Amino acid sequence: MDIKQYMQTIGQQAKFAGREISRATSLKKNQALLAIAEELIQQTDFLIQENQKDLAAARLQGIDSASLDRLALKASSIAAMIEGLKQVAALPDPVGEITDLRYRPSGIQVGQMRVPLGVIGIIFESRPNVTVDAAALCLKSGNACILRGGSEAIHSNQAIAQCIAKGLQMVGLPVDAVQIVATTDRAAVGELITLRDYVDVIVPRGGKSLIARISADATIPVIKHLDGICHVYIDASADLDKAVAIAVNAKTHRYGVCNAMETLLVAETIAPKVLPLLAASFRQAEVELRGCLKTCALIPECKRAIEEDWHTEYLAPILSIKIVSNLDEAIQHINHYGSAHTDTIVTEDYSLARRFLREVDSSSVMVNASTRFADGFEYGLGAEIGISTDKLHARGPVGLLGLTSLKYVVLGDGHIRQ
Repeated sequence: MDIKQYMQTIGQQAKFAGREISRATSLKKNQALLAIAEELIQQTDFLIQENQKDLAAARLQGIDSASLDRLALKASSIAAMIEGLKQVAALPDPVGEITDLRYRPSGIQVGQMRVPLGVIGIIFESRPNVTVDAAALCLKSGNACILRGGSEAIHSNQAIAQCIAKGLQMVGLPVDAVQIVATTDRAAVGELITLRDYVDVIVPRGGKSLIARISADATIPVIKHLDGICHVYIDASADLDKAVAIAVNAKTHRYGVCNAMETLLVAETIAPKVLPLLAASFRQAEVELRGCLKTCALIPECKRAIEEDWHTEYLAPILSIKIVSNLDEAIQHINHYGSAHTDTIVTEDYSLARRFLREVDSSSVMVNASTRFADGFEYGLGAEIGISTDKLHARGPVGLLGLTSLKYVVLGDGHIRQ
């Protein structure tokens, strides 16, 4: 296979299909999403069967448990994909919405209209559910997309692709609006991220090395985040029950996800009360603890943390803990070591909560809630195409609005400039 020519063809097809999708009515796009959902329901057994092929190959390659967890398709995860499609279908269509329309002294009206970005290239590892989430959001926001999943999920992604194509075909939309790269050749990624004539934006989802490579080599704008070094800060005024529940959930709900807590910060006045309680829970969950000297004094089994720990996204049952003097030190630590992803404060002090929200420079900042809520589905976006820790053009979970842009529109009635 000539990879360059293959990717050029995919790009051309996406560009052409994108023009048609951008003109599609909300009704037609919603019908397509629901048709895809119905097809996933009908093909659940087939999807699981194909996924088992990927899982078997992954186990032979010695892939770690966290990666296997991301790769697995179960009836429950397929049901979540179906629910995501239905939620996206139920969301308001942003395309064509005109806002801030106002009269100027000249008599013209000036406003802004939401428009699709065009063709979106999405490169991701492991998680087959990304195929459905990405397709749903791109379709609803009037974009065509080219999806390149990891070679470890090739059977799962191709099976899902069949369901998406069938759904699009059933309602009369171009099947090329969602194309899944059929080759596992890594050269396809290099071609995709340089298809400037056809692709408008790239969204990488995966490990740090993948995202770093895409960011460095792409000649197309990239929506990305490199790390998920998320923090929970337990303030001196925190409710102990809330603090324990939030910290345990943030760390142990799932380990191999970007919104899992990697560092726990605890105010020194509450540390003697809350850390023994947390240590018991983490001990039961077999989480390895690494802490500062003060933490090690309160938790005997805690290993001494080194500088590298504060910079590390473990994606594993390992947690760094640091006792800090106050909110100022907590914010300073987060803004220095964090990855601008998601950070939470547990506190009963309204003023401190407001300061935390204002001063922590992350894409999601929370009060008295687990970092695991930093997710497009939980935010009511229906799904997400990724999480951006950049400040332009989108920030946080990227849903429908993040996949559109604004253009100025001017309404006149024969107006000429004097």
